[in-house]
Amino acid sequence: MEDLYRILRRQGPMSGAALTRQLGISPATLSRRVRAARGQVVRIGRTRGARYGLENEIPGVGARWPVWEIGADGKPKERGELHWLHGPASYWETEPGQGLVHDGMPPFIADMAPQGFLGQLFPRRFPELEFPPRIRDWQEHHVFQAVVLRGEDMPGNLVIGNVSMDRFLQAEARISSPEDYPAISRELVERGSGSSAAGEFPKFTAFDGEHHLLVKFTAGDESPADRRWRDLLLCEHHAATTLADAGIESTLTHLVSQGGQLFLEVRRFDREGERGRHPVITLGAIDDAWFGQRDNWPQAARRLADRGWITPEEQQRILLLEAFGQLIHNNDRHFGNLAFFWEPTAETPRLQLAPVYDMLPMALAPAANGMLPRAAPEPPAPSAALLPVWDRALELANRFRSRVVSDEHISRDFKVLIDEI
Repeated sequence: MEDLYRILRRQGPMSGAALTRQLGISPATLSRRVRAARGQVVRIGRTRGARYGLENEIPGVGARWPVWEIGADGKPKERGELHWLHGPASYWETEPGQGLVHDGMPPFIADMAPQGFLGQLFPRRFPELEFPPRIRDWQEHHVFQAVVLRGEDMPGNLVIGNVSMDRFLQAEARISSPEDYPAISRELVERGSGSSAAGEFPKFTAFDGEHHLLVKFTAGDESPADRRWRDLLLCEHHAATTLADAGIESTLTHLVSQGGQLFLEVRRFDREGERGRHPVITLGAIDDAWFGQRDNWPQAARRLADRGWITPEEQQRILLLEAFGQLIHNNDRHFGNLAFFWEPTAETPRLQLAPVYDMLPMALAPAANGMLPRAAPEPPAPSAALLPVWDRALELANRFRSRVVSDEHISRDFKVLIDEI
């Protein structure tokens, strides 16, 4: 038995034919050894072409967990079992004997992993887990432990493991109003969770009684950097409104001023009412799982369209967003800033572009040391790939610029920079 474990531990999931050759045994003997492995060896598939993988146990949480899907009505439904295997590899057994296999971490786990400003809060929120205080120091087992033990409120609509599902069932959404925002933001700052000077807006999640929100905020200290972040929050609102007015689905945003601070409410599109959820996946998770390129939005859109995973219309919309982002000086067009609705259990991804979010002129943001850019970047020239959408993107960028320069709440210095579009 140890030779079977050793081979699967070293090489990851293998076909039955490859295993019988390496072990020098018959298919019948292999079947007996797999049964004797008492679940440690997992059969992947029902046919003669089935593969076998060895479960890779994670301290404190095991190697297999039920997968729960939360519907738009807030009701959970069990959708099989997730296995973590040596290789590393993952196997989501959606039905007995069949499911989805991925090299390494499954894409939905990658998106559920704590990350960004909110992710940095995770070790402080759950000190009992004794995780490294900086998420960049985490290893794979920390991600799985986080998702399986405290994964009741991760992005998307999946909950992994019964511990997290119990927490979901017991949780009650706390209703917050704009009057609560200064106190909430103050608590985050006092925890030492970082600031927008590090290159990202500080933010928190909230529920207003009808919708789940992501709330970004400024410090309100009237420093030059704070004034610039205020301008950028206003720009994010104007960019979303400009695109929405042009018929391009964007996140709904709302500005709130409280106690000298500016707050931007961004409605979450992966939530429905108090408990309902929608399946969402980022372009980064898709690309890492199936392509491994992480180059740029146009190239990624071409790959998805070539596979038939998005429509030609959605490909054009991604090109338009790329061009618009370039024209408004958004240099933060990374693969986490584009997302899709999807069907997680489908063998071939079926994707629908989600509303636009995080679209703002980040090239004009303060540096990590608080210094402000002295000039806007040179206006970009269109690439061949963007020529078909460039004129419309330029029209939208000019509409955005007009909104910004006519906004009395935006500083004069910033208007000078943005007027160079």
